[in-house]
This record gives sequence, C-alpha cells and structure tokens, in this order.
Amino acid sequence: MAVLTSIPASAAVVASGAEAAGLACSLQRSGSLWQLGIEAQELTTAIGQLAEQLETDDPEQRASALAELEAALLAEEGNKQALAAKADATCWVIEHLRGQAAYRQQQAKRLGELARSDAGRADALEESLVFVLTQLQPGSTRFSFPNHELSSRRSSAVVIDDEDALDPEWLTVTTTSKPDKAAIKSLRKNPVCAKIG
Repeated sequence: MAVLTSIPASAAVVASGAEAAGLACSLQRSGSLWQLGIEAQELTTAIGQLAEQLETDDPEQRASALAELEAALLAEEGNKQALAAKADATCWVIEHLRGQAAYRQQQAKRLGELARSDAGRADALEESLVFVLTQLQPGSTRFSFPNHELSSRRSSAVVIDDEDALDPEWLTVTTTSKPDKAAIKSLRKNPVCAKIG
C-alpha cells in the first residue's frame, strides 16, 4: 500500500567515520531542484498507487485508499509547503488520469470507426457473394465450401422511403417520458418539503 510521508527539506544524513577516508560520500538533502523533483515523483507515484485502489469493487478497499489520501493531506495542516507539495502531486495524478481518459476515448472512437468499416466491407462482400451464388444456383439457400458454409436468407424487412406519404391508418403513436433533471436540480438547491422517488 502506498504511504504518503513528508520529508522536511532541511533533513540531512551524513556518513560518518569512512568520510574521512574518502570511502563514502555524504548524503545531504540540499533542497536542489533535482532532489525536489525526485521527491515530487515519489509522492506522485504513491498518490497514483492510491488512485489505482479507487477502481476496486471492494468498498472497504476504496474507502481505505480515500481515507489514507485524505489523512496524508490533513496531516500537513500546519505545514503549508508540505500540503502544497501533496496537493500539487495529487493534481498531477488527476491531470494524468484525465489525459489518459481522453486519449482512450479517442482510441475507442477510432477503433469503433475501424470496426464499423470492417463490418461494412464484410457485409458488402457477403452480399455480393450470395448474389452471385444465387444467380448460379437460383433454388439454393445454403452453400458449402471446403472450409465454410454460407446461407442466403430472404429479408422480410420493410423499407419506407417517405413516412409523410403514408396513410394515417399505417401510423402508430408513441409517447415517452423522462425525469425533468432541471426541476429536480432546482428542488435540491431550494428544498421545500418535497419527496423525490
């Protein structure tokens, strides 16, 4: 599980003993841009791991991840710099997830268009093949080949070119209803002893 902890910028760890001999280097947090970048990346990764837990179907695991994130932010109540760092890292994760969602929607749309195109070409080829086969064998509705079988079905679908030209006796009237979301929204803003649902 990801753990969000803050590391004060002034903390320093210095190797002792061997430093005099030059065998070890000191590990100091100098607050350099590079070091701050590493810490921001670690924080963003930890928040990203918590965000992954939000996709679970287990409500307890989801609640636990949200509670951990909220606790990590609330823990920095007195430290504006640490709170800003954690909030900024959370914003990076949000921005990344939204960008990824937009990219995947574009890919889904593109793949949907490719699928429709492939299905359309397959239908056109099948229609053409059935047409040719039924011309060659007018009484046949099933055709067998070494690796495939194809059947020709007569369509009973009705295609109407101009609905307005139809006689009224051939028309049916349908009505639909749906919730008035605007009215419900205004009711929620100004509750007046009303019950919904």
